[in-house]
Amino acid sequence: MQPDEFITFFGQQRASAILRTPIESAAAPAMEAAIRGGFRICEFTLTIPGVYERIAEFSGRDGIVVGAGTVLSVEEARRAVEAGARFLVSPVIDEPVITEAQRLGVAMMAGTHTPTEMLRAYRAGAKLQKLFPAPGIGAAYLKACLGPMPFLKIVPTSGVDESNVGKYLEAGAFAVGFVAPLFRADDLEHERWDGVEERARVLRSAVAEATG
Repeated sequence: MQPDEFITFFGQQRASAILRTPIESAAAPAMEAAIRGGFRICEFTLTIPGVYERIAEFSGRDGIVVGAGTVLSVEEARRAVEAGARFLVSPVIDEPVITEAQRLGVAMMAGTHTPTEMLRAYRAGAKLQKLFPAPGIGAAYLKACLGPMPFLKIVPTSGVDESNVGKYLEAGAFAVGFVAPLFRADDLEHERWDGVEERARVLRSAVAEATG
């Protein structure tokens, strides 16, 4: 999948499942539950123990696109893509990582917070701009940023949940990413995969309702 193909797919799906956990054994069943609940874009953060194995495990599945999050170095970018990642996400703007993503032929989403950072990431080659962390005024902030720069593809993650996802999408978010509202730490600790699957269905339904 080429970068533009992924961006098109992301724009159709409008949401990704973002997993961050220190429990290595929980990573695969948790993401499995999210997939059963309807997610097709799966992001494993590189803070997960054994993460490259999980990326390799899930990247070969039909209809599922796997990416790596918390990518902070060129070496991490290379290892993730070698494992099968088709998109890379960073919590910050790191031009060498953005350049490496382009060289590797995968989509890049750089972490941004201010309008200046969003434009800087866009000009550096990150066609997707992660809004991180989400500001206190939420969707209104995103809408204000898109006013003078409608060409941006902003993807809020931190702070997005069932109660406000509709507002973010209506404000112009290209897509959203669900982290803690999907993967609750206590559920992962106690292996309550049905709970993850149910929340996945609820969140996917909220996205579908907001996008018509």
